[in-house]
Amino acid sequence: MKTKYFGLAALTFAALFAGSAQAQSAGTFTLRAGGSTIIPDVTSGNLSAPSLPNTRVDIKSASQFSGGITYMWTDNIAIDLPLGLPFKHKVVGAGSIEGVGTLATVKALPITLLVQYRLGAAQDRVRPYVGLGGTYAKFFDSKGTEALNALTGGTPSNPTVMNMKNKFGSVVELGVVTRVWGNWSVDLAVNKTFLKTTGSLSTGQTIETKLNPTAVQLGLGYTF
Repeated sequence: MKTKYFGLAALTFAALFAGSAQAQSAGTFTLRAGGSTIIPDVTSGNLSAPSLPNTRVDIKSASQFSGGITYMWTDNIAIDLPLGLPFKHKVVGAGSIEGVGTLATVKALPITLLVQYRLGAAQDRVRPYVGLGGTYAKFFDSKGTEALNALTGGTPSNPTVMNMKNKFGSVVELGVVTRVWGNWSVDLAVNKTFLKTTGSLSTGQTIETKLNPTAVQLGLGYTF
C-alpha cells in the first residue's frame, strides 16, 4: 500500500513539475547571471606627433560577472538587455614600443541592446538564436603607469593621463539556450562588436584604434 501511495505521489509531483516548466513563449521574461570575457581584436593607428615612429597600442582581454534580461516579444523574437559590471582592460605597447609593458588601465562598460531570433518552437529544450543590435561603449577611470610617463615625459607630480572616447558600435550575435531543469536554462552566446575609438593623452597626442571585440558569455537563466 505504501508503495502504491509513493508511486502516486511521485507521478503527481512529476506532473506538477512538468506543468511548472516555463517555455520561452511570448510574454515571458528570463533573468540570467554568469560571466563574460571580452577579447579585443585591436587594429591600432600610430600615436600622433611628437612620438616615436610606429608607436601603437594593444588592449588585453578582461573577464567580469555579467547577466541580463530577455523578454520574449513573440515565440521567436526576443529583446535582450545584457547587464554586468565594468570590465578593466590593460593598454599595452605595440609596434615600436612593444615590450614596454602596461601603459594604462581603463574600465569599459558596454551598454547593449539586442533583438534576437530564436529558432524552433517555444517548448523546445534547445533553441539556437541569432541577434543584432547596438552598443554604447563608455570608458572611464583610466590610469597611466610609469611606463607611459617615461615615454611621454610625465612626472609623478604631473603624470600623463590617457583617456578613450565613448563610442557607439554595432553588434552581431550567435547563441544557444538549453533548458536544463524546470524554469532553469543555460545561455551561451558569442558577440562580435564593431567599434572604433580615439585615445588621447594629456600631452595632446591622439591615437585612432579599432577595438572590434569578441565577447563570450555564459549564464544560468530563470524564466517566468
